[in-house]
Amino acid sequence: MDAAELQHAAKNNLWMHFTRHGSYGGPHGADVPVIVRGEGAYIFDDKGKRYLDALAGLFVSQLGHGRTELAEAGAAQARELAFMPLWSYAHPSAIELAHKVAQAAPGDLNRVFFTSGGGEAVETAWKLAKNYFKLTGKPMKHKVISRAIAYHGTTQGALSITGLPLLKQQFEPLVPSTFRVPNTNIYRAPIHGDDPEAFGRWAADQIAVAIENEGPDTVAAVFLEPVQNAGGCFPPPPGYFQRVREICDEYDVLLVSDEVICAFGRLGYLFGAERYGYQPDMITCAKGITSGYAPLGAMIASDRLMEPFLQGGEMFAHGYTFGGHPVSTAVALRNLQLFEEEKVLENVRDNEGAFRATLERLKDLPIVGDVRGDGYFYGIELVKDKHTKETFTDEECERLLFGFVSKQLFAEGLYCRADDRGDPVVQLAPPLICDQTHFDEIEQIMRNVLEKAGQML
Repeated sequence: MDAAELQHAAKNNLWMHFTRHGSYGGPHGADVPVIVRGEGAYIFDDKGKRYLDALAGLFVSQLGHGRTELAEAGAAQARELAFMPLWSYAHPSAIELAHKVAQAAPGDLNRVFFTSGGGEAVETAWKLAKNYFKLTGKPMKHKVISRAIAYHGTTQGALSITGLPLLKQQFEPLVPSTFRVPNTNIYRAPIHGDDPEAFGRWAADQIAVAIENEGPDTVAAVFLEPVQNAGGCFPPPPGYFQRVREICDEYDVLLVSDEVICAFGRLGYLFGAERYGYQPDMITCAKGITSGYAPLGAMIASDRLMEPFLQGGEMFAHGYTFGGHPVSTAVALRNLQLFEEEKVLENVRDNEGAFRATLERLKDLPIVGDVRGDGYFYGIELVKDKHTKETFTDEECERLLFGFVSKQLFAEGLYCRADDRGDPVVQLAPPLICDQTHFDEIEQIMRNVLEKAGQML
């Protein structure tokens, strides 16, 4: 199709995800942005314009675009074995990848259940938690605790765990038995805002309060991201996860580290739990495991959770047609090999301080209230008043964040994410191959746009 045909088909046939299609409707509707290729840290549209991919697609493109090694790994596997499900049979690339992931995962997380993506991995973890406790004589343990504003996926179970009411209400009633506790947004901490360690202890203790309120015999799992995505990158305060681990052990509750975004280098380690020094009972992951060159996710479980299913004729009656697809697992194996060959994790750790420092230059702008995150994963919160931390009204957010900032950043060559799930933020998560030249480009474009936005208040 030529450009005009692509636009016509996009507006009339393609149903895009999380998209306000009204923006593209009618004879005067905007064109759908059409991205046709990528190279390194950049993407290009059908008009030839270049954009810095400061979101790694969607926290996915760890090694950047145009990596022929990954494309060739997938093609080679497809020529040999294009498809085989993992339903009582296996294939070499899934076995090898499970072994490699298990070796890298913390502690005794040695069992890898492959899915097609992150939401499926979260769904798998909740089903496993309920099934495990039924098999071990605690059938009432089925409830899940997660954090306010946290996003965990769009399937009915994962959406129920999600802590974003506006994202959920049109699909209710959802799966019951999920409960929310405070997140770790210290910028807007309701208590101990000047003492990160005390705030972390308080936030973790709210999990114990929730377990007691619901009844310890009914709570199966706590789902937490190492750095919470929705709301704009909330890192854990010192000691937070260590206290959460103590609480989970005390009440026999499973700790699920939802690392769909944070795993595979986003924080400078293969797993976020490693960075922050805690031991989960399960890890959910996806996105960066293949750097986006094929869809794949996984739930990684401890040996303890697998043990009941090794007895007699027991079976975890759960699975996905494309979970552990041969092409995807072959791509993931090559992706992780390139991580080692190119010292990708070391690159993030060596440069994250420079990335943070570059972004923090933006704090001299009146509209920038906070810059937060870790590794190559940052949120910049925009405020109406820096001193009082006053945020925008809904109308101001619509006009400024979506009506101007989001569109103007893209127009000036920066692909990132404007988000108001919680308070208004711009999120940045570039490919893990980026360096100071990319950081400076991000800062310059952000500065140009945010200076103009501040003048519109």
